[in-house]
This record gives sequence, C-alpha cells and structure tokens, in this order.
Amino acid sequence: MYGMRGLGPRARRRRTRASAAVSGAILGAVLLAAGCSAADGAGGHHGGTGAAAITQQPKEADPFWVNPDSRAARQAAAYAKEGRGAEAAQIRKIAEQPTGEWIGPENPEREARGFTEAAERAGRTALLVLYNIPHRDCGQYSQGGAADGDAYRAWIDGVARGIGDRPAIVVLEPDAVLHLVDGCTEDAFEEERYDLLSGAVDRLKSLRNTKVYVDAGNAGWGHPDEIHEPLERAGVGRADGFAVNVSNFYSTGESLAYGRRLSAKVGGKHFVVDTSRNGNGPYTGGDPDERWCNPPGRALGEHPTARTADPLADAYLWVKRPGESDGTCKGGPKAGDWWAGYALKLARASD
Repeated sequence: MYGMRGLGPRARRRRTRASAAVSGAILGAVLLAAGCSAADGAGGHHGGTGAAAITQQPKEADPFWVNPDSRAARQAAAYAKEGRGAEAAQIRKIAEQPTGEWIGPENPEREARGFTEAAERAGRTALLVLYNIPHRDCGQYSQGGAADGDAYRAWIDGVARGIGDRPAIVVLEPDAVLHLVDGCTEDAFEEERYDLLSGAVDRLKSLRNTKVYVDAGNAGWGHPDEIHEPLERAGVGRADGFAVNVSNFYSTGESLAYGRRLSAKVGGKHFVVDTSRNGNGPYTGGDPDERWCNPPGRALGEHPTARTADPLADAYLWVKRPGESDGTCKGGPKAGDWWAGYALKLARASD
C-alpha cells in the first residue's frame, strides 16, 4: 500500500473510478430508455417484484437524472427474472435514485453527450464525475489517469463538447486537490495539476448550463486551513463551489459542518454533499489504513435532493454509485466493478 507521508488514518481517503468507456450499445439503451420514461415519473417502489421500469424522481425535490439502464437497474431486473423479488426490491432502492456517471478515458465526448441528452429528454439534469487527472490516486487501487497534461486538456475538451448547452452538474476530480496537500502527489507534478484543474474549471464554466464543484475532501480530513488555499489555486473561485464526502462515509451533519467551515475560507462558496453511503457514518473497525475500502455495516444515505438542511449546501448527491467496489479489499472486485452482494448489504441496512 502506498505510504501516506506523515498522516494518520483519518487523513486517508480513496475512491473508485468509473468503469471503462460506456459502449455504444449501452448508451443506445440509455437514450432509448430515457426517451420512453415519463419525464415527470414519480419513481419510488413498484411492488415487491422489482420488474417495473425505472422512472424519474419528482422533479421539484430531485431534479437529477435517474439512469434507467444503470448497473443497479439491470441487477434488479435480473433478480426479478430469477424470481428473487425480495432482492430485486432491495436493489431498486439504489436503481431508483440518480447517481453520478463517471466519464471514462476513451470516449469522453460520446459519453457526456449520451448522458446529457438522455437527461434532457427526461427533463432532468445529468450528474457527471470527472476523474482522469494525470498521476491519479498515487498508485493506489484507482491509479491511472490521462497520460499527460495535453491528453488531459484534450479529454476535458471532449467532455465539454459532449455536454454542450445541456444542463449538467460536474464534480471535478475527486482527490486531486487533497493529494496535493497531503504529500501524496509528487512535488514535480504540483504546478501542472493546479493548471489543469484551473483550466478545467474555466473550460466547463464556459458552457451555458453546467455547474462545477471541485472536490474538497471530507469531514475526517484535517482542517479547512490546510486545503482552502490549494482549493483557490485550483479555481474554486470561478466554479460554482466544491464537493465534500465524495465516495466517503461521514454523516450528513458532519459533512455540512465541514462544508460551512470551508465555505467561510473560500468566499462563501456553496457546496454539495455525497450522501450515497453515509447512512451509518464511517467505519471505525479493522485496519485503520483501509477503513475507507468496502467497509462492512454501511448503509445508503439520504436520497439525492436539492432541498438540503443548509442554505450553503446546493444538493445532496449520490456521487459514488452504491454497489461499486472501492478496490480489491475485504473480498471486493477491482475498483469500480459492480458488487451485487455489497449493494444488497447497503440496501438492507437502510431499512
């Protein structure tokens, strides 16, 4: 495991990345399903079989797009086909909520266009997660990213072309700023990373209907004094705000408190909170170095909504897709892969 220099376990955070680029067949299914879904569908449970189509949540509280062909939706349909109605109903708790679409490295324009077009057809806003910064994740489970700065700029351009004028919320580069502060990213890459993040904010904010939130750590990491200046160097002042608790487990209350403290340091910027798996708060057992990775006993958190408990919090979002592995730890598959057993545990713990 990569050694986080000079840091205790509370400073450690990792996340998964998206799977590889979405295939044309899947995108086609997404577009078809979105076109057939009622734009004002109520969502919610559809009985115990899990066989009903996945529709959108009520727009007034939850304006974000539900992908009717998500991994969770397909898993629920598979369980229903096998006659496993109880399991299908549990997985529907995930499938019926809007979750982040993590754009892959190969076809950013195609993917961004597919997701935002599908969302627009349904009268909703797409949630996109961009996670392709060079030297990503310091050699851990989600290592990788663009080959160099030029490749990253080209990738961002592709995402921007794909979004166009359609509504989108973008969570920009989980961990990228945090790993500049915690000593994980090599000093030689520091200036380039700030330039890439700042440039990405500018490129995305040039779009008419795109909101951008730069990832800014979580309630278990340090103090806002340690990250607010790097966040400003990364362009948060020109973004719509920042994101907290991405792929992590800190409670909504803790995350709101952290967000408020950090907002006060960066000119009153607003923020969004990832509530996807924070229903039971953070895991406190096992190896402190890997409490972040597929922890047992966790639960789904508050549903995505634009109605939050704090005027500075623009939304609760499911940025991390519940049911996708954090990495090859605790019996999990590789980072980003679907793990039906873990998804069921998250859902059942939310009863």
